[in-house]
Amino acid sequence: MTSARQRGKMFTDRAAAWLSLVMFSVAGAGCMAFAATTEWVVTNPRTGIAIEGFDPVAYFIEDAAMLGRPDFEFRYRGASWRFRNPGNRAAFADNPGDYEPRFGGYDPVAIGRSAPTPGNPQIWAIWEHKLYLFFDPQTREDFMTDPQRIVMQADARWPDILKHMLSQ
Repeated sequence: MTSARQRGKMFTDRAAAWLSLVMFSVAGAGCMAFAATTEWVVTNPRTGIAIEGFDPVAYFIEDAAMLGRPDFEFRYRGASWRFRNPGNRAAFADNPGDYEPRFGGYDPVAIGRSAPTPGNPQIWAIWEHKLYLFFDPQTREDFMTDPQRIVMQADARWPDILKHMLSQ
């Protein structure tokens, strides 16, 4: 590769990295702004990683949003889920329904409004032993004012939304 071509490639690589950083800052949800569905789970379309690599078990065990590690992955619902340790991976593998986020990681407030929006794994709540992810702090706050009503609305709309997403 010529020196001019190398500089052009470096510029392109840096521009792509800068654009990613800008999108992360603007979206407030990292690559979640570009989330896709694999079956019905929010994943990063470039990596296939569910909920941006956050360990779904850690929300319950550590009461915190914590990134999993690439060496502790588990395939489930067509996505790769990451965990902090082999114990968390084993717990999820034994009972994924106990740990996976409701509505596949989509914001339940947005689902209730028939506007599926990927949740940000750093904005979350556990209600009635289920994990919910939210697009932003405001939708989390809306949820916390009346979680039962929000979940009922989301449950009512979720089958049609899911059918529409899977048909695309």
